[in-house]
Amino acid sequence: MNLIRTAMLLAFMTVLFMAVGFVIGGRGGMMIAFVLAAAMNFFSYWNSDRMVLSMYRAQEVDARSAPEYYGIVRELAKNAGLPMPRVYIIDSPQPNAFATGRNPENAAVAASTGLLQSLSHQEVAGVMAHELAHVQNRDTLTMTLTATLAGAISMLGNFAFFFGGNRDNNNPLGFIGVLIAMIVAPLAAALVQMAISRTREYSADRRGAEICGNPLWLSSALGKIARAAHVVHNDDAERNPATAHMFIINPLSGERMDNLFSTHPNTENRIAALERMAREMSTGSTGAGGPDIATRKSRSVPRTGWGRGGSEPPKGPWS
Repeated sequence: MNLIRTAMLLAFMTVLFMAVGFVIGGRGGMMIAFVLAAAMNFFSYWNSDRMVLSMYRAQEVDARSAPEYYGIVRELAKNAGLPMPRVYIIDSPQPNAFATGRNPENAAVAASTGLLQSLSHQEVAGVMAHELAHVQNRDTLTMTLTATLAGAISMLGNFAFFFGGNRDNNNPLGFIGVLIAMIVAPLAAALVQMAISRTREYSADRRGAEICGNPLWLSSALGKIARAAHVVHNDDAERNPATAHMFIINPLSGERMDNLFSTHPNTENRIAALERMAREMSTGSTGAGGPDIATRKSRSVPRTGWGRGGSEPPKGPWS
């Protein structure tokens, strides 16, 4: 059902984009909008991962520079039957994580230093399993396309302000069409983007719990991340709010409500769903999906080798 809903919302975004082009320039404008959307999506398909990782100055790590963190991801990818993604660390005190990439073969996962310092080994496994679920479900591509279309619709809305009301163009709806293109269409696109993001988060929570083997690992992590995310600012995210939907918890300050304007579901609702899943699975303290992960020490991540330069993060509970 979630997959069907996502497909319908993506189709609506495409139709909306072409409709704005039609309002601005008739059939010719609609065709230009279609070509523009195709070009933007093509560029995003090939370059979105590098752009996002660059925005957050993420450092790639490997089994030698960050053995415990890298090992968690490696075990989880094996559990999920996924190729090993590239693994990154973001130098940010806010605990958070995201995944990116156009497909499982070209995926990357990133966790902040704040997340690795404040969460237990099992909780980190729950978070990274959630991110790998996004990769497996190809949500990273879906969210890139929706973000691109939403931005393009807003751009066309601004374009309509300057050219849509001219009587000499092909605008079939006149000034009313300009208002629709300027106000209604960008708002509708933003709402659809947020709805898709919320839908995919619930799916990734469930699949992530299956990958790591214990829903309570992820539910515990979500509670800790949500509490910290609204106290510790993520300056890079504040400068790039269009990327907020990529994170496991909204990194922007002041976002707590599960409503039409939220990029993420309410954290309490997500935790409740995971706790119900745990009862259904009758899980114990050790996850069925990853015994190697469960038996490791919860505070065994070394303080050295977090980045290419080998710099140490501030001391935390994993130190």
